[in-house]
Amino acid sequence: MVLRLSLPPLNGLRAFEVAGRHLSFRGASEELGVTQGAVAQQVRGLEQQLGLQLFLRESRGLGFTEIGRVYHAAVSQAFRQLGEATARLRPAPDQVTISVTPTFASKWLIPRLPRFAAAYPGVDLRVMATERVASFRSDGIDLAVRLGNPPFGASLRADLLFRQEVVAVCAPELLPEGRAALSAEELAGLTLLHDTHDLWPRYMADAFGPSGPASGPASGKGIRFSQTTLALDAALAGQGVALAARVLVNRDLAAGRLVQPVDHRLATGPDYYILAPRRTMSRAAEAARDWILGHSESDG
Repeated sequence: MVLRLSLPPLNGLRAFEVAGRHLSFRGASEELGVTQGAVAQQVRGLEQQLGLQLFLRESRGLGFTEIGRVYHAAVSQAFRQLGEATARLRPAPDQVTISVTPTFASKWLIPRLPRFAAAYPGVDLRVMATERVASFRSDGIDLAVRLGNPPFGASLRADLLFRQEVVAVCAPELLPEGRAALSAEELAGLTLLHDTHDLWPRYMADAFGPSGPASGPASGKGIRFSQTTLALDAALAGQGVALAARVLVNRDLAAGRLVQPVDHRLATGPDYYILAPRRTMSRAAEAARDWILGHSESDG
């Protein structure tokens, strides 16, 4: 013989559960998308069916009766279990967390995300933009893009993303009309935008030789930023000349938002690598890694 339980109406139970969380019929009505009166009526109907008072109607809102508090805890747990059981029926999207520097995120990865989403609609890509070194295990990282020099350790797979070639860039209006490039003296006379890599002395020496203009604090105007992306934003705003990896400014150069005042590339090293744990990669992480590697030469 099957024992059939006599259960109150689900709408009444739901109204009671939500009203109990808010201790307000108004808050429950906003969450449920029905009128305040409808919530109150459903709760009253539940109380009448049970023959018990669940709420104390007070001037400032609702309060639980002792039996109402105990019943609410049990009803809330039941709704949570229903929600969890329903969620397990639906396949969760594959999650991939990638740690990148803020400059790489804003100048390379973000412009390409729409194409990644179109190629892998079932992958939930999470981007962590930080300068600090991430831990794959403790931070829950699947992939990381960092400047570095191999070897990176036996537990990591490292794929070269692109070589770092640093170029000088500025807004087109900083170039004299009709000129495509600046002399060493003209470049040194502009505001130089520095970041934490502090590559201007090396760039000047490599571009113009040891007898070229200096680029230290005493050589002219300069502004220092904590991140390369900030220096590039200042360059886009016409505030001076910045240094950045060529691959990070390809889009702005192609669109004419930035120009190269000096036709020189500084091969600095270290280079950009995409890193992943060698033994614990999911299929989604492998797909994301391969997609990024496949677009490493893309300018768009």
